[in-house]
Amino acid sequence: MVKTKSILRYTYEQIVNAWCMYDWGSSAFSTTVESAVLPVYFEQVVAAGLPGNTATVYWGYTNAVALLVVALLGPILGSIADYKGNKKSLLALFAALGIVATALMVFIDVGDWLLALVLFLIGSASLGASYVFYDALLPHVAREDDIDYVSSKGYAWGYLGGGILLAINIVMIQVIWADSTWGTRLSFFTVAVWWAIFTLPLLRRVPEPSAYTAGIEADVSALAAGFQRLAQTFREIRKYRQLFLFLIAFWVYNDGIGTIIKMATIYGSEIGIGMADLIGALLLTQFAGIPFSLMFGKFSSRIGTRRAITIGLGWYTLITIAGYFMSQPWHFWVLALMVGMVQGGTQALSRSLFGMMAPKARSAEFFGFYDVSSKFSGIAGPALFAVVGQLTGSSRLSILAIIAFFLIGLLLLNRVDVEEGRRVAQAENLATMGAE
Repeated sequence: MVKTKSILRYTYEQIVNAWCMYDWGSSAFSTTVESAVLPVYFEQVVAAGLPGNTATVYWGYTNAVALLVVALLGPILGSIADYKGNKKSLLALFAALGIVATALMVFIDVGDWLLALVLFLIGSASLGASYVFYDALLPHVAREDDIDYVSSKGYAWGYLGGGILLAINIVMIQVIWADSTWGTRLSFFTVAVWWAIFTLPLLRRVPEPSAYTAGIEADVSALAAGFQRLAQTFREIRKYRQLFLFLIAFWVYNDGIGTIIKMATIYGSEIGIGMADLIGALLLTQFAGIPFSLMFGKFSSRIGTRRAITIGLGWYTLITIAGYFMSQPWHFWVLALMVGMVQGGTQALSRSLFGMMAPKARSAEFFGFYDVSSKFSGIAGPALFAVVGQLTGSSRLSILAIIAFFLIGLLLLNRVDVEEGRRVAQAENLATMGAE
């Protein structure tokens, strides 16, 4: 049974923009904390007393653990959200946990490497969990013929919002408090404030999708209902064959993308590239990602979503090969621009392609699986990066291993029958509408 939960009070454009604003706000954590500032601050200041490349190794393992937490929780949380019709409240809960952990990073100073790792673990895992519900809202927010562009718009706004705050943080770190750690530490606090403010439009304007209770025993707890729904999905897994084949492909190729995002700055720092170049180049990635994400969204309407993703993955393979030979700061700038050209577009189209093949009434459950694929894919890459770096004493050889993720992912992606996957989702959507 489907329970009606809300009445639209805003225009389509207002709802889409409010949804995109969460990307604008939360992406500040991805840029300042995960990618640009904290990795370098951790390696050069907080954990400077650790021997050899231990800081890089610990960073890789912590990323892997954070992703594992979300991967284990994602599907059951998604199933509960569909059953209860509370995607927005669960998003708010995990966003709040991440915001508090990020705000507490202001206390991280020299030698506080364990505190830094714990707070980063909480913040990163909470952000990942909130994206289960954020992504699950996409099929409800966007029209079917507009989903590629709306997903790409979310990424573009994320680049813009995260990039603006990163630019402010750079001024704080290199100009206002250039002679102390306060610029860096306060930059983490600004991320928390930014994330909190720009979560509010989504909570206010985006309508909560209806609860979906069909096939669930009466008078059961939300947790039990969540497990019942998961069991039902696994019993019907053949029905969603194309959807789950895409998940496997995404699992593999996103491992390469995620590893580049999470390990680029700390790898650059290890081979001697300075903080100014590292942060500046990543700022270039942010702003290059804005137009290219939107271009990918439009480009896909001409050549097809899957083909556009394929082009992006081929470009990533070239980036990975070039990364092995990187030795000068200008190399990092060029690679940052190359990443900005495909990063947002490839991920946005992957999200929208999945959204096309997922039944709307169970969007949180299926996006829970999507995020499992996303997070588990992010475990192998950073973990492999850390292991190879630990065994060889250098992270340069870790770069080459990433190529396999793109090549295998491409092979699997091209076996997905997208039209069949869409037909299955549309049939279930029609059946659900009939139950209202």
